[in-house]
Amino acid sequence: QVQLVESGGDLVQPGGSLRLSCAASGSTLDDIAIGWFRQAPGKERERVSCISNNDGTTYYSDSVKGRFTISRDNAKNTVYLQMNSLKTEDTAVYFCAADRLVLNLWLAQNPRYWGQGTQVTVSS
Repeated sequence: QVQLVESGGDLVQPGGSLRLSCAASGSTLDDIAIGWFRQAPGKERERVSCISNNDGTTYYSDSVKGRFTISRDNAKNTVYLQMNSLKTEDTAVYFCAADRLVLNLWLAQNPRYWGQGTQVTVSS
């Protein structure tokens, strides 16, 4: 059983930066792909970014490409989402998710494991 714990959500002004963390247990990052999804009030959940387990290939949605960067620290079994140039429309609950198959996570958007979410609010 894989467990995911997110942290790093906060209130930040437009143009600011935040770094989210997702600490995984129950599996190593060599075996699971990890990604980030977000859901704003009244909107559907959307994928944000993910990093594959085998070769570390990264994926980004068009809405965050060039502003967000996903990375992983295998020694800490943790994945990070560095978010720069934040916009008010980035406000959402951000969820960490994992699956042994990156296709399930990124294409099917149906990962097996989910974290509890962390709130990111971008407001002046």
